[in-house]
Amino acid sequence: MRDKDDEELMKLINDQHRPALEEVYDRYIKLIYSFTFNFTNGNEDMTKEIIQLVFLKLWTTNSSYQSEKGSFVNWILTITRHICVDYIRKNQVHIKHQFEIDPSSQNEIPDPYNGIETSLLRHELSAAISKLSTAQNRLIGLLYWQGYSLTEIAEIENEPVGTIKSRLYQSLKQLKKYLELGDT
Repeated sequence: MRDKDDEELMKLINDQHRPALEEVYDRYIKLIYSFTFNFTNGNEDMTKEIIQLVFLKLWTTNSSYQSEKGSFVNWILTITRHICVDYIRKNQVHIKHQFEIDPSSQNEIPDPYNGIETSLLRHELSAAISKLSTAQNRLIGLLYWQGYSLTEIAEIENEPVGTIKSRLYQSLKQLKKYLELGDT
């Protein structure tokens, strides 16, 4: 499977070829995990659930990635972002409902091992992000953490949307490289 490009893998996934999904998982799990972990403010349980939803969506929805429309990294992170937003919105409604029903149900004792793992993952993500240029860091922050659209960012930066897309592609490619190297 390693010899297949992302578009070929997605076609195989649409035909329910499990090794293709496993290859996409292996290639992109660190990036998706880091993105989701940051999006959920370090909530390990939410992160794991969202990652499952991302790969479940790839497996069950006949997703169609087309390389001529953009990079696979941008495409999969866009899917991840949409799932994160939907999950957070649904979870906020659930939490609001839970407090109305039984506010005492929030008395859980945190697992100290999760805290250590969370701390290590935050450190790895922070180190990778710190290696990005200021402009790259700002662009990723505006799009993924603050929720601006590419059009809005283009207006903020007073640049064409195409330029912003190109910078985003390079920024995500660089971030992925830093996360894969693991020597952050």
